[in-house]
Amino acid sequence: MNLSLASLLDQFYSLIWPLLRVTAFMVFSSLFSVRAINVRIRVVISLVLTVFIAMEINIPRIDPITVQGLEVIFQQIFIGFTMGMIMQIATASVVVAGQAVSGSMGLSMANMIDPTLGNVPVIAGFFTTLSTLVFMSIGGHLIVFGILLESFRQFPIGVSFWSQALLGKMISWSSLIFLAGLLIALPVVVTLLFVNIGLGFISRSAPSLNIFSVGFPAMVLSGFAVLWLATPSIIERIAWTWVQSFDQLRSLMLN
Repeated sequence: MNLSLASLLDQFYSLIWPLLRVTAFMVFSSLFSVRAINVRIRVVISLVLTVFIAMEINIPRIDPITVQGLEVIFQQIFIGFTMGMIMQIATASVVVAGQAVSGSMGLSMANMIDPTLGNVPVIAGFFTTLSTLVFMSIGGHLIVFGILLESFRQFPIGVSFWSQALLGKMISWSSLIFLAGLLIALPVVVTLLFVNIGLGFISRSAPSLNIFSVGFPAMVLSGFAVLWLATPSIIERIAWTWVQSFDQLRSLMLN
């Protein structure tokens, strides 16, 4: 089988441009950039997605070492970065909820090393793992990859993506970190607030009682009990957060 230099260059150009966007998304997305997913696995996933995307779209031949080529390189990386940051915001809201619950339970000093977000409370690590399972269970990986494919049709290679309205949407979308974090943590935080108020009344009615020796175990046990009872509600709210992130991705990439 004889391959000419021109045909090899055509194959190279047909893969390099979508590969840049896909790889940037895989790097900046919180779910696909964790250390638990080996770098080689991420490279293989990026290459497989790129091959399938290249078969579905028309790719212009642009020399990457020209001014136009450098502009297209930055465009593709920026589009992948934008999509990845939307996923990061959804994950950050779950971490904020975990930190709020940990603080209410008195476990804010009990930290663990998260591969994505660094040093986080143990409850935040649990919420992050639960969020990943919810993401996979609702088919989030298929939805995101579908939006990634459609982004090549809406914003073909060589078409400008940046606009002032895009920046405004990204800033407004970042408020979901606190809104979704509050909704996820609300059942546990409110219940523990009433437990804390009850402990305050007990300490006032029985001054001889050492509230520090009783209060911390009571808060931890109450927190785990409420967390166990509220897990179905927490799962629904995490799923709502992911659905909102999918809608935001569609509004940015497809509208």
